[in-house]
Amino acid sequence: MSAAVIRVENLNFYYPPVEVLREITFDVGAGDYVGLVGPNGSGKTTLVRAILGIARPASGRIVLFGQDIEKFQDWRKVGYLPQGFGGFNPHFPATVREVASLGLIARKTFPRRLDRADMRAVDRALDGLGIADIGHKLIGELSGGQQQRVLIARAIVGDPELIIFDEPTAALDPDTREQFFTILQDLNRNRGVTMILVTHDIGTIGQYASKMLYIDRRVIFYGDFDEFCRSDNMTALFGRGAQHIICHRHVA
Repeated sequence: MSAAVIRVENLNFYYPPVEVLREITFDVGAGDYVGLVGPNGSGKTTLVRAILGIARPASGRIVLFGQDIEKFQDWRKVGYLPQGFGGFNPHFPATVREVASLGLIARKTFPRRLDRADMRAVDRALDGLGIADIGHKLIGELSGGQQQRVLIARAIVGDPELIIFDEPTAALDPDTREQFFTILQDLNRNRGVTMILVTHDIGTIGQYASKMLYIDRRVIFYGDFDEFCRSDNMTALFGRGAQHIICHRHVA
């Protein structure tokens, strides 16, 4: 069994008087690729914010890389692409390399300056995503797919061991969405990066992720997609035909 990168134990969260999350418990192992899904208002983004230490739960425990979230400081291990990154103003005066380098600048203490090693890391991230040749271009001049690759570069430039994506494909066309999932699959399989991807695209995630975490204020299902196929709870929720379409493991 792989070591737990994330451990969540009996997590409860409230926006008084509303209960947002109830007794959430799960582990994410090193190298896992978890699709986090659920209906609108199910608490997905709140859960991500809690894992990142942005939102404080009412009770429960979150452990990152073996440390309680309150004591965890090595945020270089964690990359994050938030919800709703949207398009860029075509006149936004920042180049591709400058935007990607923000993933390193944010981790530095004052004065926040990049050295040669940092710039080599930026070049490696851009090259790995196939956009090194447009590093000089303004971010606003790029297509949506290219902009997204730049933002992924910003998230991975520090070689994080864990990356969390919150609804990154919501505004993308089908071709760009497919490219995005392919990039993530490469990061997970070939670089061993642990991933959590929050998505409404439940019909697609089974093609790429190794596990599904389905929540609706509480954990409804957590496991791999073979377990998903055999889950009576998931059959009751989706119907057997849709359940097997979601799993992408065999023909319904």
